[in-house]
Amino acid sequence: MSHTAISRPRTVVSCTLLVIALCAGVTACGSDGNPLSHRPYDAADQISFNAPSEGRKKADPDKPLEVVEDSDGRITDVTAHDASGRYVAGELAADGSRWHSTSPLAANASYTVRVSTENEDGEPGRKVLTFDTGKPTTNKRLDVTFGPKAGTYGVGQPITAELSQPVKDRSQRAVVERALKVSSMPATEGAWHWVDDKELHYRPKDYWPTQATIQVRSNLEGIKIGDRMRGGKAEPLTLSTADKVIAVTDAAAHQMTVYKNDEIVRQIPVTTGRPGYDTRNGVKVVLAKEGTVRMTSASIGASDFYDLVVHHSVRVTNSGEYVHAAPWSVGSQGYANVSHGCTGMSTENAAWFYENVREGDIVKVINSGGESMTPFGNGYGDWNLEWKQWRTGSALIGGTPDGPTPADRARLRPQSV
Repeated sequence: MSHTAISRPRTVVSCTLLVIALCAGVTACGSDGNPLSHRPYDAADQISFNAPSEGRKKADPDKPLEVVEDSDGRITDVTAHDASGRYVAGELAADGSRWHSTSPLAANASYTVRVSTENEDGEPGRKVLTFDTGKPTTNKRLDVTFGPKAGTYGVGQPITAELSQPVKDRSQRAVVERALKVSSMPATEGAWHWVDDKELHYRPKDYWPTQATIQVRSNLEGIKIGDRMRGGKAEPLTLSTADKVIAVTDAAAHQMTVYKNDEIVRQIPVTTGRPGYDTRNGVKVVLAKEGTVRMTSASIGASDFYDLVVHHSVRVTNSGEYVHAAPWSVGSQGYANVSHGCTGMSTENAAWFYENVREGDIVKVINSGGESMTPFGNGYGDWNLEWKQWRTGSALIGGTPDGPTPADRARLRPQSV
């Protein structure tokens, strides 16, 4: 008989003796003597709550949910959620005597409440409660529209939320913002920023991860926002990101350097805005690949006349700043700034640029004599705010958003070359 065959029984016997010894010293190995080993009892007679039971009058969604311990035991845990999976936040008293919700209930919803208790002997109890809330009595509904449309974008693409009603009160903004959920895989830190009373933007601390999936949804439906307003429906949104593409234009050196995943892939001689039409400094996000665009001096109020059909046009501001082909200025590209604000390059380079960028990619201008890109109102200037400053625009974190006024928006100019 081999050595292995002899040693195997000894191992089994040793383990068996160890288990017996442990069970002999700890009564929890059996079902007697430890109240936690008992099956949970029905705690129906131990607790009460301030909502009608299933099949009776519906609960008032404007009142917080409260669960009370009516005996000598205590509540150990409460979870409450509606049929769509939205959980209700709450607080449990230190002595376990009561629990109350701290987040608003939704109107016209069905809730399930699971309560865990202990009696005076430490035995566990359980009770599942169900109830429905009534229809909303408010006459305003706040709908949310997320943007951009579903698709694949560059790592600089902000998420937008357009509201159907203005929300000015800070506490009401907090209710709205808390219900707007953004998640990404891989995960990254991010925050909402109130641009104005009807628009929010969401961006990460840094750019989105490459090859990420981003999911956006609202838990606002039926939730009370104010005395006369409740949340409405919102279609969820799923986006993905591509490679990290960043184009940096040094206006003083008259050169654009294009990076892909942090590696230089092309250096392009360019011309930017001449004095009086200087290209804006700062970080911009590609808004659209518009291809062939007609640009005229009248569109920007230029004193010198031009009327051009421009190819391979990539828009980066609402006011008409593009990266595009400019065959008429090839002699100046790499040497002088002669445009009316756009970034011009040869037709060959513009065709390459047009082919290799997408919406959401980053276009950054440095060392220009122009003004800085505004954070909002002229495209996506979101990345020109430092992270600390960005977070001040959140109703959940602190600060007051500083967005453009209607007059600011009206001053935006159409397009330049």
